[in-house]
Amino acid sequence: MKKQARIALISLSDKTGLPELGAALVEMGFEILSTGGTARALEGAGIPVTSLSDYTGFPEMLDGRVKSLHPKIYAGLLADRANPDHLAQLERSGIKPIDLLAVNLYPFQEKRGMAGLDESALREFIDIGGVALLRAAAKNHPGVVVLSDPADYLPVMEEMRSGGGELSGDTRRRLAAKAFRLTCGYDRAIADSLEVKPDGLFPDSLALNYSLSQTLRYGENSHQSAAFYTEGKLPVGSSLPAARQLQGKELSYNNILDLESALSLLLELNGPASVIIKHTNPCGAATSDTMLESYIRARATDPLSAFGSIIAFSGKVDEELAGEVTTTFVEAVIAPSYTPDALTRFSRKKNLRILELGDLRPRSPYHSLRSIYGGLLIQDADSISWDRDTIKAVTGSEPSGDEWEALSFAWIVCKHTRSNAIVLGKGSATIGIGAGQMSRIDAARLAITKARQSDLPIAGSVLASDAFFPFRDVVDLAAENGIRAIVQPGGSIRDKESIAAAEEHGIAMVFTGIRHFRH
Repeated sequence: MKKQARIALISLSDKTGLPELGAALVEMGFEILSTGGTARALEGAGIPVTSLSDYTGFPEMLDGRVKSLHPKIYAGLLADRANPDHLAQLERSGIKPIDLLAVNLYPFQEKRGMAGLDESALREFIDIGGVALLRAAAKNHPGVVVLSDPADYLPVMEEMRSGGGELSGDTRRRLAAKAFRLTCGYDRAIADSLEVKPDGLFPDSLALNYSLSQTLRYGENSHQSAAFYTEGKLPVGSSLPAARQLQGKELSYNNILDLESALSLLLELNGPASVIIKHTNPCGAATSDTMLESYIRARATDPLSAFGSIIAFSGKVDEELAGEVTTTFVEAVIAPSYTPDALTRFSRKKNLRILELGDLRPRSPYHSLRSIYGGLLIQDADSISWDRDTIKAVTGSEPSGDEWEALSFAWIVCKHTRSNAIVLGKGSATIGIGAGQMSRIDAARLAITKARQSDLPIAGSVLASDAFFPFRDVVDLAAENGIRAIVQPGGSIRDKESIAAAEEHGIAMVFTGIRHFRH
């Protein structure tokens, strides 16, 4: 008796890799069932195919809303191959077991938010049959191979060829898990689009959909295991997942945190800019007429802490700048692009991680997430920008034009510094940074100490604080060191004391009305 051919059902919205998949299945003796556009694409590639309607004896209807929803399909997918009664029921009903399913879904996420596509039109991109098919096949993965990602076609076909047409149990489980993750994320996107949020902010429940990008050697410390996950669809704007690593060791957990800190600050600076990060805090930042000059000014803030740092540049890195960077030990560099000579210079440091961003692009509004034991915190990212229209001088004297520039720059850097934070600046460069202190006066003392250690003149500089002054002590300390202007949020019950102290010392003080704690 002739052995019954195995059946593959293919229905693809994204037809990437379809001809190769179809040809490989036919070569291994599969008969292919397919729907509408997928069937036409297979026929066009010269691959024999049977339409699903011919197999079920039931036509597609309701403008394609009903294609695969038929007992002959779902019985073929769900029958337990180890259950003789299931197989007998299939035989009595003239139903063939379906051994492989390849399905991807209507592009709902891609269509969502498109200009000119209203809610009614968007609903037509909600896949019903595809999701049901994936779930049925994934449930029955010991008997059905489920392909939901074109990236799996080639390796799965290769494993089947080498395994006499079979897949290992581990591969079947992995493919089933991927299918369920796909349908989970798909349903989440649909739910998010439908949910009415009275406060305009957060849904009643939250489901996350991230894919493993890489397993890391360890976490913050060597005894902690760690991994890096990325969103399924890359966000608009410059991001680490979209960056390309050109050389160096694999990124560590701490590298990724520091690179994100560097990039988020860099995106707020104008002109040729350099940012140096250590333990997620800036230890120097500057803008200037050239990339090289901006880096030298940024490094001058705290050259000791720049050892083992992460550096971000806003423009192309040339050989001269690369040479300057390699005069000290650096963990990683991230920039839009590099000249070939710069990459040659960096290549002498084999372990130095070099990442290429492409053109810098502003980020869309997004949420910040942090886990706690048994829960998750979520908030809007702190994306408030410097706005002179909302900032007011609270002393009789206003900052000069140069002081306004320095205040703006120091305020931006301070916003990206761990609280309590004080940043000293001159022009468009930092000269001292006090980060992560338990009291604001200690943060101010630390910033001043850092400036002195680097032999940078404090007199004539400005001071930025991420939160209000609970006492006048920071203003008095600033005056002792020749600081000429201060920017802070205001809002303390003792604001009058701080303002009076500034008036006494002839310091211009401005309030932003916005706090920038960073924990």
